[in-house]
Amino acid sequence: MPRFHCPVPLTLGADIDLPATAARHVQVLRLQPGGVITLFNGEGGEHSATILRMGRSDVAVRIDAHHAIEREPARAVHLAVGMPANDRMDWLVEKATELGVASIQPLHTAHSVLRLSGERATKKQTHWQQVAVAACEQCGGNRVPVIHPVRDLSSWLASSGTVAGLRCVLSLAEGSQGMAELIQQTPANESIAFLSGPEGGLSAQEDKAARAAGWLPVTLGGRVLRAETAALSALVRALG
Repeated sequence: MPRFHCPVPLTLGADIDLPATAARHVQVLRLQPGGVITLFNGEGGEHSATILRMGRSDVAVRIDAHHAIEREPARAVHLAVGMPANDRMDWLVEKATELGVASIQPLHTAHSVLRLSGERATKKQTHWQQVAVAACEQCGGNRVPVIHPVRDLSSWLASSGTVAGLRCVLSLAEGSQGMAELIQQTPANESIAFLSGPEGGLSAQEDKAARAAGWLPVTLGGRVLRAETAALSALVRALG
């Protein structure tokens, strides 16, 4: 059954007009009145709905039933990543959403190739949020991860003490703890946040600053991973 993100109140028995993006997707699929679709608004579970009317630019549906289905991991895992270049950030957002990430914080770091500011940064954030929505529609997720506004690592670290749960930085520092050992020691319902660098990783100064800010240095092992692969590897291992 086709699934669509519908970020509006979904009240049983109500007739509503779908938001523009969802309506456009319904029209592209050439669905017809009487067809049944699935809607989710990110507030928990999903709804079945019947298409009532197909206009040129609008689609009306009736909310038929709510299904208390959750497909989210037991542990909330958050990623803070030095943005990889080209389309790799799109790919990272898509795959992390499919796996069940809770949020993503894009960062400028010393080795970042991708640099964004002003309107361009805002447009990219909106684009990545839509990538996350599309991934949820595809994979069955009912809660869309938050893609935060782009920030510089230094300013973000200064406020990162408010990040809940265990905070880890993927690090080459001597004495970094192995991920397997870390996960064994962490309660299954405790949230984890990972800080990961872009191509070339975090600089030595950034790594030191993260550790000084209370981020625990961890390692994924001896292999050299691409920036996006490292972030996803940490996510998968934390989710178990």
